[in-house]
Amino acid sequence: MKKTQYVVSCLSALALAGGAFLLFPSLALSDNDDQALIAKANALFKPLPASSALENTELTPSRVALGKALFFETRVSSDGRLGCATCHNPAYHGADSLALTTGINGKVLARNAPTVFNTSLLIAQHYGGNRATVEEQAYKALLSPVAYGNTSNEQVETKLTQLGYLPLFKAAYPADAKPVNVDNWGKAIGAYERTLLTPAPFDKFLQGDAQALSRPAKLGLEKFINTGCAGCHNGVTVGGQSYQKFGITQDYWLVTGSTPKDAFKGYDKGRFHDTKDEADAFIFKVPQLRNVAVTPPFFHDGSVASLPQAVRVMAQLQLGKQLSDEDVSHIVSFLESLTGDIPADFSNVPKLPSAPH
Repeated sequence: MKKTQYVVSCLSALALAGGAFLLFPSLALSDNDDQALIAKANALFKPLPASSALENTELTPSRVALGKALFFETRVSSDGRLGCATCHNPAYHGADSLALTTGINGKVLARNAPTVFNTSLLIAQHYGGNRATVEEQAYKALLSPVAYGNTSNEQVETKLTQLGYLPLFKAAYPADAKPVNVDNWGKAIGAYERTLLTPAPFDKFLQGDAQALSRPAKLGLEKFINTGCAGCHNGVTVGGQSYQKFGITQDYWLVTGSTPKDAFKGYDKGRFHDTKDEADAFIFKVPQLRNVAVTPPFFHDGSVASLPQAVRVMAQLQLGKQLSDEDVSHIVSFLESLTGDIPADFSNVPKLPSAPH
């Protein structure tokens, strides 16, 4: 898809969404208007599903338990200190609170770590969308020089066996002659991450509970749609379902204060760094907005610290609009309604296997 098509697709979605709301330019939030708002919201967004399991792939307890152990395991990395939970921490709602995340040997990387919650529902993984699924992301991280830093699949499999993981892999994949393998590593972590869904007050609202949102949040939802935000931030994860140019009205770094990065030999150009196609320059996966209020800082490089400022930046860069303080306050109230509880199983760090004697 070419750059102009990205813009047109989002503007088309906006036209459909905003056009419907021209009938309700200023909702008074009566019972009837609440129901109208619920109906319009359901045309743009969807509640979280009960499960994000892949078709024909059962999330068995043994696979999820193995995946959770591997998610918190650091000894497989080349420096023995980095694992999935390093960048996706229970203390920070599945993110790491840093502007730029840290790789092996303490190396500061060029991009921010988004939350792991609900990520299995996104169109792809990473800001450039170069990983199709959470399973592929977990598998390919093992040999990444900035993530786990291993040099071969055999090295990983030997480490896992030496660490005592064989019984867990056997329980999770009993039909496999050699269950300890990197493919099963990816499948198991993917199985665990597919359980990390965070239903929020907004889901109850979509399901018909008008009282699930405060009045400011309802006003914020209306403004979110009317302003044009829902043109790209829509669907079950309120974003994360499409790609878009970051900086439609002007270069993004002029507004975000972003700096050039050595890894990109300049400013981050998004998908271009994977595809090498100039049509993909500055095209990024649209971030999901679930849990956005509790996972600062914002954008691909963590260049903006506060949510109100991030809202202003998006309105200016993507829509060419300047929002009032009241508009920003209401939109932030709506975004806060997207915060879900941390999954109980994510808060409890598992006991990891010990090397057999």
